[in-house]
Amino acid sequence: MKKMVEKWGLFGIFLLLSMGIIAGCGTQEQSSKDKAVATQNEKKNESKEQFPVTITDDANQEVTIEEEPETIVSIQASNTEIAFALGLGDKIIGVSDYDNYPPEVEKIEKVGAQDINAELVLSLLPDMALVTDYHYKTHPDVLQKFEEAGIEVIVVGSATSFEDVYSKIEMIGEATGSKTEAEEIVTDMKERLQTIKDKAAAANVEKKKVWVEVSPAPDIFTTGKNTFMHEMLESIQAVNAAEDQDGWVKMTEEEIVKLNPDVIITTYGYYVDNPTSGVLKREGWAEVPAIKSGNVFDVDSDTVTRPGPRLIEGVETLAELIYPEIFKQ
Repeated sequence: MKKMVEKWGLFGIFLLLSMGIIAGCGTQEQSSKDKAVATQNEKKNESKEQFPVTITDDANQEVTIEEEPETIVSIQASNTEIAFALGLGDKIIGVSDYDNYPPEVEKIEKVGAQDINAELVLSLLPDMALVTDYHYKTHPDVLQKFEEAGIEVIVVGSATSFEDVYSKIEMIGEATGSKTEAEEIVTDMKERLQTIKDKAAAANVEKKKVWVEVSPAPDIFTTGKNTFMHEMLESIQAVNAAEDQDGWVKMTEEEIVKLNPDVIITTYGYYVDNPTSGVLKREGWAEVPAIKSGNVFDVDSDTVTRPGPRLIEGVETLAELIYPEIFKQ
């Protein structure tokens, strides 16, 4: 009998301890949920405190936004990427015909591109429309209709440098109540870019000449100065083979061969099968250093030409491809 009491006494203690642990876990789980809800509410309150806000967009228009937008139409792929990076994905109800990132955009209504489907946008009646300077110049009547319908129109201009991109992210962040998120994204991009610059400078390597091909033969285009790719190459201590050119330019195969690039980068693998093979097999290019060494690579065009948060990924990719001995470790 004594043994039975002792046995059940121990069992009772074990049972009470188990119940205490379970209760404690439940309390901790509930506490975590409460903290998450509190954090969300805090962010919402912070966002609401930012309004009304007045910004000057890239058309030099002063726009006063009275309340935080709950629905947004973005008619430019780069603006959409920025909006999603800011955590506004659930507010996007319309995107451009060419939007392809993040994957969620595939399920969102397409509302045109350079030519806006104005009727569709008006039927969606978003609180805000993120448009481009091209739309501002060529479709002022459409944008006026949006404004008359109560849609806040924000013109986001083109960008040719990282500083431009930082500015666009910050402007969209302020207009949408995502100022803190915008600052975090810009800070992260700046820090990662500086890390690359410092590493490249410290390595003190012999600079490689890089030919960038943004469209295939026979109409070969490249990027000169005042482009993201040029800035990226400079940041990793590489030389843009087309540094004497400005913007997007067309060059002949004869002109390119004479440049003798050490590395060739293509950016059109998304619509041309095996672009590197095509370059390697070009007649008359056999003696080009990049061809002889096999240093021909294709990169995701959107990460090196689209003015959005993923540009920093483009720099990191180029660094690893061009100077693998320094960056690919």
